[in-house]
Amino acid sequence: MKNETGNNASIITFKGITPKIHPTAFLCEGVRIIGDVQIEENCSVWYNTVIRGDVHYIRIGKNSNIQDMCMLHVTNNKYALNIGENVSVAHSVTLHGCTLKDNCLIGIGAKVLDNSIVNSNTFVAAGAVVREGWEVPEGTLVAGVPAKVIRDLTDAEIQRVTETAPNYIKYASEYRKALQE
Repeated sequence: MKNETGNNASIITFKGITPKIHPTAFLCEGVRIIGDVQIEENCSVWYNTVIRGDVHYIRIGKNSNIQDMCMLHVTNNKYALNIGENVSVAHSVTLHGCTLKDNCLIGIGAKVLDNSIVNSNTFVAAGAVVREGWEVPEGTLVAGVPAKVIRDLTDAEIQRVTETAPNYIKYASEYRKALQE
């Protein structure tokens, strides 16, 4: 299926359920979205990402971005994947059956596992592994394998987390224009 930008993205119906993607969402080439997935307005999904809602549902809130080569999946009839509004999921992140509340930044290559919760205004550092069932406290920086609270975020860091999602809305707009030329 071709999206509005002209790039090829595969939107795949699975067990009679077709992904619901808001018309303002931006999908890059190589994206695969399968099954019970709902993507809200002004979201962007970048190159070669897989969002596989085949055995449970995935919901992505307004203004969120899923960057290049991410893998989003769920646990069969047990753990869905819920992503809040204004969330930025950096390159090569794996999200599996977890919940990300509003205004989070998940760093490059991080993994957030089943039944874990990342609360609002939180930064999960690059390469961190948020273990199954762990709740990341609001307003913190977590890092490591397994992830541990390093410290509270500064006001400047919370601002960085907050500004990342609007930046990706701008990038998507620039890509749309460039692809129409």
